[in-house]
Amino acid sequence: MSISSGTGQFPGEEQTVKIDRLIAIINYLLRHGRTSAQKLAEEFEVSPRTIVRDMETLGQAGIPIQSVCGADGGYSIMDTYIMDRKTISRKDYDHIAAALRALLSAYADKGVEQTMDKVLPLYVRACAEEVRCQSGETAPHDSRGGAMSQTAGSRGGEYPVLLDFGVANENREVNAAIQTLERAIRQQRTVTFWYTNNENVRKQMEVEPVRLEFKWYNWYLVAFHPKRQDYCMFKLVRMEEIAVLEKGNAVSHEGRGVVLDDNRTMIAVTLRANPSVRAKCREYLNGEVIRVYPNGDFEFRFYAPENEFYWYGVLLSLGNNITILEPQSVIDRILATCDEVSRHYGKNGGD
Repeated sequence: MSISSGTGQFPGEEQTVKIDRLIAIINYLLRHGRTSAQKLAEEFEVSPRTIVRDMETLGQAGIPIQSVCGADGGYSIMDTYIMDRKTISRKDYDHIAAALRALLSAYADKGVEQTMDKVLPLYVRACAEEVRCQSGETAPHDSRGGAMSQTAGSRGGEYPVLLDFGVANENREVNAAIQTLERAIRQQRTVTFWYTNNENVRKQMEVEPVRLEFKWYNWYLVAFHPKRQDYCMFKLVRMEEIAVLEKGNAVSHEGRGVVLDDNRTMIAVTLRANPSVRAKCREYLNGEVIRVYPNGDFEFRFYAPENEFYWYGVLLSLGNNITILEPQSVIDRILATCDEVSRHYGKNGGD
């Protein structure tokens, strides 16, 4: 694919900007399908008239643009169109490689490794082409004709961004559950399991699995609950005795784009702390300093799910280095916990 301005009205940097926008429009249409000129204008921050001219340029360049009039009309690209690999830059390959490495760190699956093996040679060539363009020299090739690069060899090279989600891959039981649930999702089969909720109530569930998600530092299963006729989310670490049934799903969930809102009750917690725990507050409580006192003490505010365990445990670990200012419910909860712990050790102190 070759795209040029065609009119000579876009010299230098302006021409580069236009070509980058045209390539971005192609990618957008391939991903989102038919899109109105107004939507494209908003997305790329140009006028609808400019979008119309861009579509004419793409058509002249041989891109199979389809235009549909009417309320549901817009522009699209024929399904048979495949982008030339040359339109993908080194930076694009950086993003793809970083995403695959992140997935590989979080998700122990042979298929991800195989995908990485397919993408890595393209990444190596992109690196070599960039070096060749910058130096004006011809990069050395191996015996198979593939460009070799000192920046990205067979070991994966150096990536500008590396995302390590190894924390998602630490629990062996959860890893086993992921494999079982993924198989059930692909086969569209119902699963059963025992589940312990936040109130420590244990129930047996039978659901239709839809997808697996890693969020809030945990793996979750999004599933359809036939009895409730609604979609629910289950934390994998709370699931036990998972079994895939012979029974298939009663409902097809493909293409539904199920999105579950975070319906957890959130609260704002404000505390005063001494300087010795400032770094820990910022690291573990994910909030902000809202006031600093002359002696170095500071006020800190963060927002968290009311019944979530992690942040409450952090507050207890900070001990008398902090004083909760609000809400009163958190103060009462800490006092009750300290009282229970004191009675526990007082009762068993003589044992």
